[in-house]
Amino acid sequence: MTSTPDGSEEATGDQHTDVLPDDLDPRLAADDYRFPDNSRRRIPAVTAVVVGVAAVVAARAVESPLVNDGLLIGGIGVAVFGVYGVLAGTRMRLDETQALVRAQQALGFPVGHASAQQVWRGLLSRPTWRVLAYSTEEPPRRRGLVLIDAVDGRTVEHLVEDNREDGAEMWPTGEGN
Repeated sequence: MTSTPDGSEEATGDQHTDVLPDDLDPRLAADDYRFPDNSRRRIPAVTAVVVGVAAVVAARAVESPLVNDGLLIGGIGVAVFGVYGVLAGTRMRLDETQALVRAQQALGFPVGHASAQQVWRGLLSRPTWRVLAYSTEEPPRRRGLVLIDAVDGRTVEHLVEDNREDGAEMWPTGEGN
């Protein structure tokens, strides 16, 4: 291993290292981080379909004591799992910035601090943005939780309530203020 100017290490000679795809490598990222698209799930899913179908074909075409019904059942299972992955790998049309804008529209109050988290919902694991947002006052008087569909952008659910956290319980003696 040799050190590079940025402090990371680089493989030399016969050594092999793991390499991230360009869109996930932080060294190659632009100023703004872009969340990986959910449709990337289709790549391993298609591979599973191909392997599953090959196992089913091999189980039916090859007559050998090493090839039995277990290969057929396993091949069917892997192919079904692959089809599920292809169906669940829907493309996200809404990024986290757009989700934050939609969340503010749904909440009905000016948003100060907020965070968006990508989660999955339902049997087909539909990508959804879960946005937690606080109002702009200091300390915030309201907070809200919004679920926004990352495929079609509709608001799935939202909850708005008064913020009962004032920070006093975190620093009872006042040392954190």
